[in-house]
Amino acid sequence: QVQLVESGGGLVQTGGSLRLSCAASGFIFRINTMGWYRQAPGKQREFVARITNDGAADYADSVKGRFTISRDNTKNTVYLQMNSLKPEDTATYYCTRTNYWGQGTQVIVSS
Repeated sequence: QVQLVESGGGLVQTGGSLRLSCAASGFIFRINTMGWYRQAPGKQREFVARITNDGAADYADSVKGRFTISRDNTKNTVYLQMNSLKPEDTATYYCTRTNYWGQGTQVIVSS
């Protein structure tokens, strides 16, 4: 079955960096678009970034220039490099492909 397992979250100060990873299994990873969403406490889940099977990426305006999504098809893993983190980036981050979600990894940015 499809599994998406996120890791790499944690507590970081404003301006710091984190790299999230999502290990995928149970489907043909290399042909799928993969994405990251996030959900802050009391808010709706929102789009962060996506990457197509051929590596084309797009981002939410709020993270453009600070976050980078990438993928390693040899490891069935998608990454989210997050730089210049702000308190408003605090959220649970979810890895996704069509109709499937991971369990999430929490990111807390302290001011």
